[in-house]
Amino acid sequence: MIKIQDTIVYNDFLAHSSLSKKQEKIFEALLKSPETYVYKNEHQLLFEIILRDRIIDTAISLAKSKVRFAIFRLSKCNEQFWIKNELGGFQLKEGVLPSDAINDIFINSHLYAFECATAIVIVFYKAVLDVMDKQTFNRLFSNLLLYDWHVDQDLGVKTKKGEDYLPGDCLYFKNPEFDPQTPQWQGENTIYLGNDLHYGHGIGIKTSEEIIAALNKKRKKDATKSAYLLPQTTRVDFIYLSQFSSTPGGYRLPINKKYFITGTLGSATFLYW
Repeated sequence: MIKIQDTIVYNDFLAHSSLSKKQEKIFEALLKSPETYVYKNEHQLLFEIILRDRIIDTAISLAKSKVRFAIFRLSKCNEQFWIKNELGGFQLKEGVLPSDAINDIFINSHLYAFECATAIVIVFYKAVLDVMDKQTFNRLFSNLLLYDWHVDQDLGVKTKKGEDYLPGDCLYFKNPEFDPQTPQWQGENTIYLGNDLHYGHGIGIKTSEEIIAALNKKRKKDATKSAYLLPQTTRVDFIYLSQFSSTPGGYRLPINKKYFITGTLGSATFLYW
């Protein structure tokens, strides 16, 4: 568990960090969160920071790619790697490595079109692929199906209520009075990039206010209720996935131990400052 008690020491304990500036911001967000986060060891915490960083970078890469937005009926994929099923989802072709198929979405992005939930799942899979070896990824996700929120259980995607928004989370903007002629705009799944910026497939990288304004343009006639950010977060299971990846060498948490009191309870290590 990481629980900040005195933010006045912040500048000092970041002085010797080996994390990037973006990773330090993620660490800071975890520290300042009203929630408590419990880790069995430093590796689990480092893994979460690194994977959140990759989720952000992957979302930005998808935003800059030539992938298009499309409803399920009009979705498209590279048939060399995927089979489009009757629902508009992408099933991994027999004999194709999951890692190759996920990477192809970013290599041949012009061959793909899908809606926003599938985009979020793709971002999660690609980010996880980037932080573990391909052999392990291919073993864990050997039967990939990209369709809405249908995900492999090893990804551990869960949604919980609350406003503990952290960089790398998936957030949801709800549009309560959407135009029934365009149900795809009943809401927007986004990856939170930090600093009030979000990536939403079909909308791009925008602030919260800009995403709400975009959704409000997709409301039914005479609508009065604005779109809004739901108080919930959707995340992969960082701690579970951490067991399948070794922390890259050279990473060091920005902790000056003279400011900390450490203790244990069961298998959990507690850090207070």
